[in-house]
Amino acid sequence: MFTLTPAAAEQIRQAAATQDDGAASIELRIAAKIEDGEIVYGMGFDSEREHDAVVETCGITVLIAPRSLELLGDATLDFVELQPGEFQFIFINPAEPTTGAGGSCASRQGGCGSCGGGCG
Repeated sequence: MFTLTPAAAEQIRQAAATQDDGAASIELRIAAKIEDGEIVYGMGFDSEREHDAVVETCGITVLIAPRSLELLGDATLDFVELQPGEFQFIFINPAEPTTGAGGSCASRQGGCGSCGGGCG
């Protein structure tokens, strides 16, 4: 099952607090697709859609579209300091085809990438 670490959940709560809509609940959409043999991740606040998988983890509602579920089923989203002062969201994903064990770290503007622990 997809999970968040406590650090990722806290960062998501902080980001949600800056949203203008003032939503009481936090619904985070996580998406994944394979491009050029690598998993590419995306995330953002959204509303539930028909057929979404809904996962409650660390007090956050995570929405995953059916086409992304196979790639994200056992993944974990973490928020870590990669270098002093450089914090990013990373995915630890055993389905990651480039490593077989889900240990690659990639980044893009906005802070998505790959590598963390669960929210027991």
